[in-house]
Amino acid sequence: MQSLRALRPLQSVLRTAPVRTFTFTARRNDHFLNANAETLQKAVANKDKVVLVDFYAEWCNPCKMLSPILEKLTADEAVKTGSGKSLDLVTIDTDAEVELAQEFQIRSLPTVIAFRDGKPVSQFMGAMPEPNVRNFLSTI
Repeated sequence: MQSLRALRPLQSVLRTAPVRTFTFTARRNDHFLNANAETLQKAVANKDKVVLVDFYAEWCNPCKMLSPILEKLTADEAVKTGSGKSLDLVTIDTDAEVELAQEFQIRSLPTVIAFRDGKPVSQFMGAMPEPNVRNFLSTI
């Protein structure tokens, strides 16, 4: 009997204790940071999305200006390409992935190449303001 009385205060606390619930939605757009050749091949093979490949270097100041714009636009599910497909972002450090930079003939940083259906369809070089990047996306 004593033990039941001892549990009553505990029961009242448990009834009023706040319950935390967690909800999440699957992220539709992916960001592959510091990708290698294998990651790039897997990402561009996705035919449901347009994949932006951002070739950059840590020491590149224009890259540091462009990267947040690309991350913002690809994270926004409302942003679509001209083809109506959503976006994934692949970032490749050209200092770490020299072979990939040579394969895609990267001559200037940053360089962004858009892939659709596994093939490069458009690209731009240099930092651009957000409205210009949005315009670029509307063409692919």
